Amino acid sequence: MGNHLLPLVSIISINYDHPEVTCLMLESLRKITYPNIEIIIIDNASPNDDPSIIPASFPEVKFIQLEKNLGFAGGNNIGIRNSQGKYILLLNNDTEVTPGFLEPLVDKLEKNPNIGVVSPKIKFHHTPDTLQFTVITPINKFTGRSKGLGFGVKDEGQWEFDAETAYAHGAAMMVPRHVIEKVGLMAEVYFLYYEELDWCFRIRQAGYKIYYIHNSIVYHKESISTGKMSPTKIYWMNRARLLYMRRNVKKPILYLSLMYQFLIAIPKNALLYLIKGRFDLFKAYHRAVMWHLKNWNNPQIYHNPTL
Repeated sequence: MGNHLLPLVSIISINYDHPEVTCLMLESLRKITYPNIEIIIIDNASPNDDPSIIPASFPEVKFIQLEKNLGFAGGNNIGIRNSQGKYILLLNNDTEVTPGFLEPLVDKLEKNPNIGVVSPKIKFHHTPDTLQFTVITPINKFTGRSKGLGFGVKDEGQWEFDAETAYAHGAAMMVPRHVIEKVGLMAEVYFLYYEELDWCFRIRQAGYKIYYIHNSIVYHKESISTGKMSPTKIYWMNRARLLYMRRNVKKPILYLSLMYQFLIAIPKNALLYLIKGRFDLFKAYHRAVMWHLKNWNNPQIYHNPTL
């Protein structure tokens, strides 16, 4: 099939330090079988590692270096605004793809205009027989948490079918341009974590479905930039969880969920960090909660940028 018969896919990825990780992802993209793509790399003002190795090693890539770190949502939004594709694939730089991963994603969207987002089967790179993403349940309105039905389970063929999911996975998610034109871009107030869940919620609210695609496979290294259980991750994750609830849970349920958070969940989690002697995590968690108290009436919390 000639390139002109296949829709253009814009693949967008964020680099923040560790350019060698991004280069491994790009090397895997060089081996894919889908011929009609453009690749856009956004460097989110890397503070330590020189990202110039990326355009030097991969001249076919459109490389945009930002002067300020705009976070996951802000950086990807820049990439989307600079893209031309019918379909937009947001792909974490700490992933490596399989050669035929794009065709099933494009095919699903081409045949189903009522689908607004698709994500591939995602496995852990360090344990490639273990699943990270298949289907995610809706976020609980009180806890702000969801459950990944395939998370951490050995892949024994039990998820060899496409399935509707409440959310896609931010490490690899494809969205048609016409959906973005209707719904808008990701909310940049998140900066890090939950922004793709919020986006998926808005896309579902607009009447679209979200699907996990079983025969598209991506491997994910996870937490390269923020570190596992680091103060950075604890701060942004917990700040984002409350943001999601404030933006997407309607009153009066929102009041009940916030009561649960401030009277039960937050004191419990803070105490656990202290018991474990993780004062660095306690301080990060405290800062996340205080951000909300200081920004309780900030109208930017509810802003959604447009394409």
